[in-house]
Amino acid sequence: MKRNFKSALKHVLVHEGGWADHPKDPGGATMKGVTLTTYQRHFGEEKSKEDLHNIPEEELEQIYRAGYWNKCCCDKLPPGVDYAVFDAAVNSGPGRGAKWLQAAVGAKQDGGIGPKTLSKVEEFNPTVVADNMCDRRLTFLHSLPTWPTFGKGWGRRVEGVRTTAITMAGGKGPSVEIIPSVEYKLVKKGSRGLWVRKLQETLGIQVDGKFGRGTEVALKAWQEQSGLEPDGIAGRNTYRSLGLLA
Repeated sequence: MKRNFKSALKHVLVHEGGWADHPKDPGGATMKGVTLTTYQRHFGEEKSKEDLHNIPEEELEQIYRAGYWNKCCCDKLPPGVDYAVFDAAVNSGPGRGAKWLQAAVGAKQDGGIGPKTLSKVEEFNPTVVADNMCDRRLTFLHSLPTWPTFGKGWGRRVEGVRTTAITMAGGKGPSVEIIPSVEYKLVKKGSRGLWVRKLQETLGIQVDGKFGRGTEVALKAWQEQSGLEPDGIAGRNTYRSLGLLA
């Protein structure tokens, strides 16, 4: 419902990451899931990378509300279902998110949420709708040729959405609210700290928080095996392939 937008956005941003501007990332400069191109489209071509890096909260909310929440009529959906549709729209596009909802309630899958779809939604328990949507979303993701590379992260995201959406809808879920952490750190040889430890733990190698030659070799082997460029640099795509980001 309308009051649920900020709560839903907070959970979406858990999965969208913080600042990223790796030269080999085809998505270009991105902050909290918003690319520079998207930012300029909403607020003017004069907006720079520095502006994006420091995007005000109200501008971030405006982009997500106009581009996804409103397009999917989330204000008119029950709590939990609104979040499940919203996250699906952000991750896979508003049209696909709408079709998963329509399939879950037996409405015509035309990619546009209107009165007929909303009427169908009212016939179902919201927890059932959210659960069914997530099943359909996972089935689609499994069908993609890039599933072997990014499936672990995608699967983690969808299961997180399922749990949170069911809880929002009044079903059984975690008793403690998830606190978002949207930042991650790009690491490479010579780096130290928490994200090096996370990387080492996931690669199954010695964990000391120091990115040395052994970590670089293990990371390059993982990247090559996963179809990523074996550059020995852990950024957004590598973290997603390892399941550390969704």
